[in-house]
Amino acid sequence: MNVRRSAATLAASAVLCVGSAPAALADVATPSPAPAIPSGLFGKSDPTYDGVWRQSFALLAQHTAGVHPARQAVDWLTGQQCADGGFASFRADTGAACDAKTMLDTNATAAAVQALKTLGGQDAAVNKGVAWLKSVQNEDGGWAYVPGSPSEASSTALVASALSVAGQKPAEIKSKAGKSAYDGLLSFQLGCSAEPAADRGAFAYQPTADGKLPANADATAAAVLAGLGTGTVVSPSSAPASSDTPAAPLACPATAGDPAAAAQGAAGYLAQALQKDGHLTALTPGADQPTADTGNTADAVIALAAAGHKQSAAGALEWLKANSAEWAKGNPAALGTLVLAAHATGTDPKAFGGTDLVAALGATGPAPDRATGSDQSNKKDKDKDSDGSGGNDVWWMIGAGAAAGVGIGIVLSGRRKKNQL
Repeated sequence: MNVRRSAATLAASAVLCVGSAPAALADVATPSPAPAIPSGLFGKSDPTYDGVWRQSFALLAQHTAGVHPARQAVDWLTGQQCADGGFASFRADTGAACDAKTMLDTNATAAAVQALKTLGGQDAAVNKGVAWLKSVQNEDGGWAYVPGSPSEASSTALVASALSVAGQKPAEIKSKAGKSAYDGLLSFQLGCSAEPAADRGAFAYQPTADGKLPANADATAAAVLAGLGTGTVVSPSSAPASSDTPAAPLACPATAGDPAAAAQGAAGYLAQALQKDGHLTALTPGADQPTADTGNTADAVIALAAAGHKQSAAGALEWLKANSAEWAKGNPAALGTLVLAAHATGTDPKAFGGTDLVAALGATGPAPDRATGSDQSNKKDKDKDSDGSGGNDVWWMIGAGAAAGVGIGIVLSGRRKKNQL
């Protein structure tokens, strides 16, 4: 679910993980020329750190918006998978077998599993991806961005969501030490004794050296979806049956070991955090003051909608409509996340603050094979009224801008998503 995969952020993450990950990762920090952009890949920026991630979100968003992705786009994604089921962030030469130097990535794998399961017809790839994710679970029940590193909440949540989408039950996915995926995830939540009280219910990315859990919006939004057993595609009709209500703070005393209750507490934190400015903020490296965190704001909107609190997300949704265009310009992961935020809240992604997100996303990648559902019917109706030329869809005629937008909760969040390249 995230859009925050800044290349600089991930490069820093890779370097800092070398000490705890396999020695083969030591070569990751060596600068190399940017690879050529494959024809089936969405986006024009260097895909080294986010190729699989942005492709997965682009495909998820197109499918959700009723667009049938290009065959070559799907084939590109499946072609990135290693024989053992894992995905690296990007493999320039898929003709070469993955080996010990291939930096496999739980986030990329989880995103690909969600996308391929949602698209359908990719059971073999999905099953291999699920098996690999299970194989790299840490003893505490969680996952790290780089297998072999300490668990963190963002990756644990993303993997748990992918497992749920694939038909697995995270509560039953256990490590050799008997810890479940939810055991690992809930260990990062700030409980009823946390200070300040406003942070209660939030999730930390990882504990600090002294064992404290600092609230992290990226981890919290991802944890809401994981705790609810859903992925990034949230249909308005799939919200909890308890009608739309304002999100509430973590209920104390908290119910131990209840992922759904933990998710609702996390949603309460997000709703409160959004109230101050109408959006989330983050202090990026080198900055003196916090700036708007567009990516995590979009993730928070999706999370609140999933938890049944669209009215708590309404203000942030309006802020995104007015302020996300430049951030998402030419960025498949960012555009895809906005499409999913629109979908989760019942908003038309083709009229999002004056932007046709579906068209803008389509312009960053290969033309789709066809439209589906009502989109296809509408196209047929338009063709009947035309001069017979067939009227190409407007969206793929729109030029893409340069990739932009960085939403970083902390330097090592290594994601996502929702990606921000």
